[in-house]
This record gives sequence, C-alpha cells and structure tokens, in this order.
Amino acid sequence: MLRRWQSARLVLLSVLGGVLIGLLATLLRLGLGVLTSAASAVTGYAPPGTPGEGGLMMSFGTPQALGLLLLPALGALYVWLMPRDGEALNQMVRVGLGKRSDADERWALDSEVQTLSAAALASAGGLLVGRDAAFAALGRLGTRLLGLLTRLSAGEHRTLVLATTAAALGAVLHAPLAAAVLVAEVLYRRFEFEYEVLMSCVLAAITAYAVYGTVFGFRPLFQPPVMDGLGMGDLLPGLLITLVATALAWLVLRLSDILPQPRFSTERLAAGAGFGALSAVLVLLVGPQVLGDGSGWMALGLNGMLDAAGALETAGWRWLLLALGAGLAFGAGVLPSLALGGLLGAGLGGLLGGDPALGTLLGAAAFLTVTHNTPVAATLLAVAWGGDAVLPAALLAAGLAHLLSGEVGLLPAQVASRSRRAAEADAAALVLAEAEARRDQGSENGERQIYRRAVPSTWGGVAIGRLALPPSVEVVGLVRDGEVLLPRRSVRLLRGDEVMLLARPDAYAALDALLELPELR
Repeated sequence: MLRRWQSARLVLLSVLGGVLIGLLATLLRLGLGVLTSAASAVTGYAPPGTPGEGGLMMSFGTPQALGLLLLPALGALYVWLMPRDGEALNQMVRVGLGKRSDADERWALDSEVQTLSAAALASAGGLLVGRDAAFAALGRLGTRLLGLLTRLSAGEHRTLVLATTAAALGAVLHAPLAAAVLVAEVLYRRFEFEYEVLMSCVLAAITAYAVYGTVFGFRPLFQPPVMDGLGMGDLLPGLLITLVATALAWLVLRLSDILPQPRFSTERLAAGAGFGALSAVLVLLVGPQVLGDGSGWMALGLNGMLDAAGALETAGWRWLLLALGAGLAFGAGVLPSLALGGLLGAGLGGLLGGDPALGTLLGAAAFLTVTHNTPVAATLLAVAWGGDAVLPAALLAAGLAHLLSGEVGLLPAQVASRSRRAAEADAAALVLAEAEARRDQGSENGERQIYRRAVPSTWGGVAIGRLALPPSVEVVGLVRDGEVLLPRRSVRLLRGDEVMLLARPDAYAALDALLELPELR
C-alpha cells in the first residue's frame, strides 16, 4: 500500500509539474518573441525561424555593422551568467546522477535564473545557442516551485527535475514523447533506462504540450513534404550522409576537448566576447545564415529551398563555431546539433541526387546521436517531424552513428559522475568489508557490531563530522537512495538517509535511548 501511494503521488506531481511547465513555457515563448524583436531592431536582421514556433520561412533585413557590436557584448554576458557546471541539460544530468535533494539545492535558484537568462538573451541575440536551451532551464525552476507547494523527498526532487525538463523540451520541440525518451536516455551511457523516470517524463511532457499547444497550436516544429521513406535510390546517399554527419560530429567533440579552455573569469569573459566578435565578423563576410540556432535554415533545407552548395557552406561555418564554442557552452541545447546535421544532410542529399528532406532528417538524427549519445530519441524526433515512413531510415542512421561513435557524446556531468561514483563505490566496498570483518571478529568477544538505522530528525542537515557520538560509535556507511556512499565528514545527512553505525552494544543502547533511532521498515 505504501509503494502504491508513493507511485500515485509521483504521478500527480508529474502531471502538476507538466501543467506548471506548460504555463511557464508559454510565458517564455512570449518573452523570447519580445527579446528577438528588440535584438533585430538593433542588428537590423532576424534569422528565419521554424514555422512551428511562429517563425518566418524567409530572412529579412540587412545586418548593420554597428548593431552587430551587440554580439561580443552578448557573448561575454552569456559566459558570465552561465554557471560553471554548464548549460541546462548538463545541469539536469548532474542532478539526475548525483541524486541530490532539495536541501542540497538551496543555492540553485540563482543558478536556474542565470541559466535561463543567459540562454534567452544569447538565443534572442542570434548567437549559437539553441532556443530550446532556455526552455530546458525551466525544468529545475519548475521543480523549485513545486517544492514550495509540497515537501519533496530526495527521490521525488530528482525525478521531477528530469520530468519537468522533459516537459519543457517536449513543448518547444513539439515532440513530447521524443523529449521524454531523450531525458531518460541522456542520463546513462547505453540504453540504461529508468522506467520510473521515463513514466514521469512522459506524463509531464504530454501534459505540458497539451497546455502549450492549446495556446500556440499543435503543428509540428518542422513541416517537410510528404515522404515515402527510404527507397532503393536513397540507400547510398543515406549511408554517405550518415557517415559524414557521424564523422563531423565526432570530430567537433574531439576538437572541443583538445582546444585549451580558459579557466579564470577574466579569460572566460574575453573568450565569450571573442566568440561573439567572430560571429559578427562571419555575418559581415559570409552572411547572416550563421546567426541563430539554425532551426530556421534546417526548415528551409527540408523544403528544398536551399541549394546544395549553400547548405554545405552554412553547415561548415556553423561547425567551426560549434567546435570553438562548445567548451564555453555555446551550442547549448538540442536544436544546434539537429540543425547542423540537417544542413549537412540537405546539402549532401542535393549533391548525391537523393531526397533532400530525407537527407536532412537522417543527417540531423546522426549528428544528434553522436553529440548527445541518444539514438532512440534522435530517431523519435525524426519520426515526429517527418512521419512514420521515416522510421526505418532514421533508426538505421541513428543506430549506425551510435555504433561508430561510441561514448564520445557523454556530457561532462556524466563523465564526472561515473568516475566519482566508481571511486566511491570501490572505497565504500572496502570500508564495509572491513567493518563486517571487525563485526564478525568482535561478535565473538562481545565487541562492536554494525547497526543500520534511519537518520533521526535531529540529525537532518547536520554534517557527519559534527555528529556528537560516543567514542566507541562511528559512522562507517551512508545509504542514500539505495546507494552506499562514503561517510565523508563534510556530507550533510538528509531526510530519508540511512546510516551504518559500528558500535559496542552498550554504547549503541545508550545512544538509542537518547535519540530513539528509528528502525528500518
């Protein structure tokens, strides 16, 4: 009965979170429209947007040299506002893998607002930041607001951060199921889905899209012509597009790792300003097609309105910007990767004589698979925009890209969490093995034993090193959300944690009489 009640509560919280995110996403879209109009009045140019998000299928205006001076300032402001743990999706992965509770995230409100502001300003100003990056930042903000309505446990907080992020992405991408799968898939390296998380993500994403679509309509983000799927004449072009997109996505990630990244604040600000200045120079020399996240240009490629040479040239310049800016969180979001791969597919499809719309979707799926390590979500996005006939081709392209690229697309939070948790697991196993040996040895002589107990309310929020314990009692293990962690002195105990105490029976009895340590159920 307890488990059923907990499941029902999480379902209700996921639906409530979806409604909240739908409302916040509506307000954010209206705000981005105002910001984009203001930026275009200064720069003299607005890049084309996708029709599903109210954009125009044509470019307009002439870039103004003085107005483009705004881009270096926006680049520096973006880097200054963006937290050191990266863009919103990387922050979500850090929370999801770290499984931190609301008590650990009291500092996060500033981080959430900064991430949202940075992504919104950079996207509206035309820098290489996905429009969806600002929406993804709504996830943690929505969970924060839910925490004001009801007290969330550590597990609920973690799950709702993931679910509300999926809800925000599902709204802006107009593909709730694909967004839910993307969030569940991006956490781990190879198809290690958490079904409980996936359920909450699906519920929240569908609910948010229902609210968002009621206001703005339910048109797909991209509207390509009707396609028949992968024909015999598309086999070779589709294979070449997949291989090229995979290779370039792999190379851009490797270059972003190899290139030295600034560490100090002044260096980072200078690098951000330099990225904005480079974007402004490319606008003057190449053209305004380097502005924005590229989703509008991908829409043009899907409908055959870009020539092959122009699509490849645009993709090349965008590839250069992504390689140079990825270390500073430029290129954040899903749309920059999709657009770059889509432009590659549109250009190569035109050169090779294949269907440019199909080539655009295959290139987008392959590129996203490599950069985010999400083949299933990439396939679902291609199907959501191109129709069911695209499913076999998209599945083959994403699967091949994933097979060739491996784990190169792991987010920084994934890498850090995996290495940290592997080290902690080994150390915790050694500590517990030693404690078990000491317990077995001591039980024969009436000495110390291991007691596993839930954390009492008086210990909530207290660091392990500050616990007032008798000399013969020590904390040898900490169990949080089912995982055994090292009991570091600086770690604060949370509601729902369990501690493993090594103590003599008489010392433990005295401690139990004083604190009334709760038994585990």
